Amino acid sequence: MIKQIRIKLSVIDSILTYAFSSHPNESILLLRGKVSKEIINVENVMIPPLSIHGESYSSFPMHMLPLDSSIIGTAHSHPSGLVKPSLEDLLHYYGKIMAIAGYPYRTERDIKIFDREGRELPFTVEG
Repeated sequence: MIKQIRIKLSVIDSILTYAFSSHPNESILLLRGKVSKEIINVENVMIPPLSIHGESYSSFPMHMLPLDSSIIGTAHSHPSGLVKPSLEDLLHYYGKIMAIAGYPYRTERDIKIFDREGRELPFTVEG
């Protein structure tokens, strides 16, 4: 069970900037970091290889991902502003956590983190 999620401020900025620059299309990023017991530290992001973006979808071919144990989840945007995972999001869940950034992509309050079941998880932002 995940008890604590720590995200670097630079990761928050990257998610928001990438989402804003992709708008009105969805964006998608891979979250990289470390998992130790019940604590997740999100340290940076990576653009998935061959990712595609549309008005109501974003995806990438999972078979193209490198063998990299530091990939701990995904982050994508919802241009509608609704920051809640869709059924499609949950069916294509990858990793330990999923971050969703909602329009207008201004602050960390526009980002929510979810577990595999779609439950919102609290997180802290660290310098």
